[in-house]
Amino acid sequence: MLQKLFAKLENYYDEMVEIRRYFHQRPELSFQEYETAKYIQSYYEQLNIEVKGNVGGNGVVAKVYGANPGKTVGLRADFDALPIQDEKDVPYKSLVPGVMHACGHDGHTATLLVLAKALNEIKDELSGNYVFIHQHAEEYAPGGALPMIEAGCLEGVDVIFGTHLWASEPTGTIQYRVGPIMAAADRFEIEIQGKGGHGAQPHKTKDAIVTASQLVLNLQQIVSRKVNPVEAAVVTVGSFTAENAFNVIADKAKLIGTVRTFDEGVRSFIENEIERIIHGTCYLSDSTYEYNFVRGYPAVINHAKETEFLIECAKEVEEVKNIEETEPQMGGEDFAYYLQEVPGTFFYTGAKPAVDGDGYPHHHPKFDIDEKAMLIAAKTLGTAAVNCHS
Repeated sequence: MLQKLFAKLENYYDEMVEIRRYFHQRPELSFQEYETAKYIQSYYEQLNIEVKGNVGGNGVVAKVYGANPGKTVGLRADFDALPIQDEKDVPYKSLVPGVMHACGHDGHTATLLVLAKALNEIKDELSGNYVFIHQHAEEYAPGGALPMIEAGCLEGVDVIFGTHLWASEPTGTIQYRVGPIMAAADRFEIEIQGKGGHGAQPHKTKDAIVTASQLVLNLQQIVSRKVNPVEAAVVTVGSFTAENAFNVIADKAKLIGTVRTFDEGVRSFIENEIERIIHGTCYLSDSTYEYNFVRGYPAVINHAKETEFLIECAKEVEEVKNIEETEPQMGGEDFAYYLQEVPGTFFYTGAKPAVDGDGYPHHHPKFDIDEKAMLIAAKTLGTAAVNCHS
């Protein structure tokens, strides 16, 4: 059975590459992926595969039914792009100014489409059912996973698998982890309100820049002095805005940043601790503030049984040369919501391009993948889907 599936995937590899490059040239931002969603739905319709569009927004869900009874397996791929200018010198460079697939979602989608096509062609020999979840808006919270789940994309699903093409790791590598593999990703905004004035008369002002600068330093004590060292956490201020003339003391300053955690208790503690520190810092400078903490995706927590099962499945893929446990990543992923509903696992498929040096990281203007990794991802996901019934 698997050899037949593998043969079909190999035969369709060129189509997989063609689809991926089509999407790469026509990227669409989160919550704006209308044409991408139409393409995906049309692809399934042309194969006479049951499909439904507009699932929780721009999401698309397709289903293939095996001839024999068995579990219902969910497989997920995301398809949104990023607001980044594509700077690669390749024939399939993005045609949309300021927008590109800089995270591999085009490859995820091409992988799942072709895998669905191959599974559909052998459905008379398959057991159970297969649900192909094409998710919009992974890159931008609140994301597409939650509304798709609320719209019923997981109804009847017994187990779910997902992968991320990982350009930092060599092609042929599968990385897994039981438990937390990606962090909760939250955002905070702080606006300091002081009292502006002439730069030559600081004694008559409440300098918002000085207060905000002190706040940036004070926030660094949360992780270093308040969080247990065995718990992973990040508090990063990524934006500091206070625009004024050179001789004016600012009355306002705005900080924007992110918090990354794995443990919900640590997550809540940091949310509250940030405000406690803001309050104290502003009290000392006689300033006021506004604080907004926006919870993003929760941590991605892989289930042990399904992760161990995935490892065994990866061993059956000839192109997989290295299977290794990875450290938790502080990046976020709304695949977390699926794993809160049903058992499953999320893993990385090495996709480092064959270039000198380390290549370019995800979200970089010159980001690219080794397209051969898509075939490995398809075979690994396909093996997990088929073997769920054995």
